[in-house]
Amino acid sequence: MQVNSKTFVGLAGLATDVQTLERLLKFRGDLYELREERKMKPQILSNLLSTMLYEKRFGPYFVEPVVCGLTADNKPFLSAMDLIGAPVYTDDFVVSGTCTANLYGMCETLYKKDMSPDELFETLSQALLASVDRDALSGWGGVVHIITPEGVTTKELKGRQD
Repeated sequence: MQVNSKTFVGLAGLATDVQTLERLLKFRGDLYELREERKMKPQILSNLLSTMLYEKRFGPYFVEPVVCGLTADNKPFLSAMDLIGAPVYTDDFVVSGTCTANLYGMCETLYKKDMSPDELFETLSQALLASVDRDALSGWGGVVHIITPEGVTTKELKGRQD
């Protein structure tokens, strides 16, 4: 889900909880923008989402969110959370979903620091498709968004067509 021009959130998990959390996050994000009169930074979105999940810790949403975006000085921001909102922050990559082990292996193998947007897109595409092809629960493809200061590039990937 695109929150603004420099911030995205990915929600992997139970479909009904994903829809509920997406609507609630959109509502809280709109309230933030009305009250603060500015767009939400990825760090703020990550903290808001972590708080929302922790509020439901005794009856959690079955969702593992990933927040990514560019900070005010155009540095990448990545965070992921578990069901109760415990965040993890990283500089290189985060993964979530049913093929997490496969994705970690592929990302650790293919990822290099300081890649160009085209190299990053190719690396993400290869890692995603190779991982979901090895896990029947993950589906048959994905969508890759590359966020740069100039804008967002989006491409839908299809899995194997056997």
